[in-house]
Amino acid sequence: MRKSYRIKSEQDFQTVFENGESVANRAFVIYVLPRKQNKHFRVGISVGKKVGHTAVVRNRLKRYIRAVLTENRDRIAPDLDFLVIARPYAHDFDWEKTRENLLHALNLAHVIEEMPNKEEK
Repeated sequence: MRKSYRIKSEQDFQTVFENGESVANRAFVIYVLPRKQNKHFRVGISVGKKVGHTAVVRNRLKRYIRAVLTENRDRIAPDLDFLVIARPYAHDFDWEKTRENLLHALNLAHVIEEMPNKEEK
C-alpha cells in the first residue's frame, strides 16, 4: 500500500478519532470519517503495546492489516478516512484470522460493501 493511502499526521488521526463514527468487533475498532476531497481512501493503523509486548508482534499484525487492505482496496469507498485499531484479542492472530476479523469489522463499518465468499479448501 502506498504511503499516500496512509493517515500519517497526529492531527488527521485526531480528526478521524474525534469526528468519525466507530464500529467494533472483538479484534478491531474501526473509526470512519467521510471526506469528499479524497481521491482515494486513507487509513491509519494503530497497534498498541497491550496487543503485543514486542515490536515483532505489533509490526507483524500491522503488515497483515495492510495486506488485507491492499487485497481489498478496489472494494473500499474512495471518499473515506478510517482508522483500524487492534485490540488485545488480536495479539496471536495468523494471516487468515486477521483477514477474517478485519473484513468483518470493515463490513460492519460499511467501509466495504459485501463480505467475500469463503474459499473452500
